[in-house]
Order: sequence, then C-alpha cells, then structure tokens
Amino acid sequence: MRDLCLALVFLFLGANAEIQGQILNQKERAERYDALLNERIHEVLPQLMDQHNMDMWLLISREYNEDPILRTMLPATWLNARRRTIILFYRDAERNIFDALAVARYGIGQTIESAWDKEKQPDQWARLIELIQERNPNKIGVNISEHYGIADGLVQTDYSEFMEHLPESFKSRVVSAEPLAVSWVETRTQSEMKEFEALVQVTHDIIAEAFSTRVITPGKTTSEEVVWWLRQKVSDLGLDTWFHPTVDIQRNNEALKSHIEAFSNGYQETIIMPGDLLHCDFGVSYMGLNTDCQQHAYVPLQGESEVPEFLNKAFASGNRVQDIFTGFFALGITGNEILRSSLEKGRAEGLRPSIYTHPLGSFGHSAGTTLGMWDAQQGVPGSGDYPMAYKTAYAIELNNTIFIPEWDKDVRIMLEEAGYFDQEGFRYVNGRQETIRLVR
Repeated sequence: MRDLCLALVFLFLGANAEIQGQILNQKERAERYDALLNERIHEVLPQLMDQHNMDMWLLISREYNEDPILRTMLPATWLNARRRTIILFYRDAERNIFDALAVARYGIGQTIESAWDKEKQPDQWARLIELIQERNPNKIGVNISEHYGIADGLVQTDYSEFMEHLPESFKSRVVSAEPLAVSWVETRTQSEMKEFEALVQVTHDIIAEAFSTRVITPGKTTSEEVVWWLRQKVSDLGLDTWFHPTVDIQRNNEALKSHIEAFSNGYQETIIMPGDLLHCDFGVSYMGLNTDCQQHAYVPLQGESEVPEFLNKAFASGNRVQDIFTGFFALGITGNEILRSSLEKGRAEGLRPSIYTHPLGSFGHSAGTTLGMWDAQQGVPGSGDYPMAYKTAYAIELNNTIFIPEWDKDVRIMLEEAGYFDQEGFRYVNGRQETIRLVR
C-alpha cells in the first residue's frame, strides 16, 4: 500500500512538472509571442488583404479603450495602446508592397514602425492624412461591423474625428473592414497551432487533476471548491482564464436541470457524492490563444472500479453527435447550413442533439463561422451565414440528451473540444474525450 501511495505521489508530481514545463517564463513567452505576431502581420496579413481586395486598413484606439482587433496587434511589452494609437496597413499586390505603420509617437515593437515625427508635423490626424494621400488607396477599411462585436471596435469619437479630417475625395472610399478583420482573427498559422496543441494539452491535464481525489474528496468537497481550485491552479501556473469555470453535477435521484442552469454556477456548494456524474466548462488563455473545454467524470460508488456501462453508452452518444457534426465541415459552407444538416442527421438516428459551436483562437468566443447557439437551434443570423474557411479553429461545443433506464431519467452529455479545419479536413487539436474520467 505504501508503495502504491508513493507511486501516486510521484505520478502527480510528474504530471505537474510536465504541465509547468510546457509554459514559458515571461521573457521567453514575450519573445515567442512577438515572433508569432511578426509572422502573422508580415506573412498572413498581406495575403488576407489581397483576398479581400482591401488595400488599406486603419485601426484607431485610445489608451484603455482599445479596439479588440488592435489589441491583437500589440507586442508582448505593450499591455495597452498609448495615447491615441493609429495603425495603418497598406498593400499594393502588383508592386508587392506592404506597409505596417504606426501613426503614433512610438513604433509598436519591432513589427510596426513609427511614421509620425511630432516635431515635424505636430498634428497626428494631419500626418495620417498625408500617409493616405501618398498611397491613394482604393479602399480604406475601418473596424465597423453589424454582426461581430470584435470587428466593431472603432468608437464614435475616433470615427467622427477621422472623417472630419479626411479630404472629401477619400470619404467614399471608407468601408467596413469586417471581412478582413474576421479573417485576421480566425486564421491560424502552423506556428500558432504548435502552441495551441500544447495549450489544449495543458487544459486537459488541469481538468484531469481537478477530477481526481487529489482535489475531490467524495462526501466532503463541493462543486464550488473545484471551480475555485481550477481558477487558482491556472493562476499558479502563470496563465489566465478568459471566463469563470463551472462544475455541475447530474445524479440519479435528481431531475435534469435546464441547460442554462448547468452553466450558471447553480451548483455552488453542492457536495460531490459517490455516484455523481460531473461536468466542467473550463478555458485557458496563453500566448494570445484561448482554449474552451468541457469534459465529464464519474465518482465511483463503494466497490466500483470503473464507470458503469450505461453511462459509457450515454457518453458515446455525445461522441456520435460530434462525428455527425464535424463530418459536414466543408470550405465555403455556412454555419447555418452545417447546423441544419447535422441536426437533421442526428435526429434521424434517434439522437436529441443541440449544437452551439463557435470560432476559437485569438478570442474565446471569437469571430468567424458560428454554428448554432444553445438558444438558437434554427440558425444564427449574420455570423451563422458566414462561410467556413481553411486554417480556422473552433470550440466543438454541443450536447446530446439521452434517457437512462438505470436512473429512470434523462442525462445530458455536454462536450466541448478544440478543433481545427484546413485543406486536409477536420481534426481535433489534441484529441477529444472518448471515455468518462473516473475520479480516483
């Protein structure tokens, strides 16, 4: 027995060391982040500007009121914009020219060079107009958007002042940069995907530890204590969460709660007991990337050494919905089309699915193809009509409700895993849960 206990201690210590080993210190992290950002701006962005026929893109923000897109352009050492920060991107595909300029007192890291000398031109807006006139763009994209809050970051004051200073001949060229902004946010590079794979693994490892007897003592630990353990674990590792985690419980002597209750911390001080089916919703932020994961665990009854087969069968129905759903992923197909086809096929197989998948990466609830919402199973106007593109990541979020005779009630299998779609098809970023975890 003593040897077994020591083995378990070393197992946990080794797992923690492995998690910690995947996380860079602040200096190394900054260097890696800036390298990824430089690659995105100077290699990915020109291609996206060509794709969307946008030869100029302006981002304008003031300190502490940053455009969400502009925040993704800032280097690791810039935690916020400074004063009024204006970024100008210009692309001339025919001459293979790409400018990344800061109309600001400072260059923005090593990636965006300063193009304003206040001593030579005291007026920042006047300098911006000079740069526009020198390049004479066909389109001037700005971040205004009806369907994506992330792409709607140009505030009224900055827009009004810009239009006031812009010569009349250029005003008709100002257009929404929504398609370009969305593509910028949703497109992942291969370099980023390596970091993303590691981050998803860290997310899985933290969940595995949370759903173990190192954290949970059946009959004593509450669901809220596990929630705060998750928050503290992330903080201790030098990471961040982009939303507050939840842990909910399904058990055989309680009616199935509504979907919204399961995600609203309605289980706060509920004591976790043997026989409980646990579920968590948990995400981590690191290196400008975000994860979003939901997994299940079972607390064994006295004498049980494995998850009951009837729960395994229920869980398999959730995996089946995943397979049906991701099987419809295809270039140029809208989220609403994929949602409709998936629900129809799932229901035809006797399943009771609900699908609410969202883009994932630069933001948790990111911009791109939206594939249902938990309260919009008929489709999502606007973002659901956006066609799927290659090199994009998603939180494959869905559930299936299934009747369990052994408990004489419905159980909801709620799953969420990071997935990636490119020319080779769909894949999970770092696998998916295919069996219920056993709390031990």
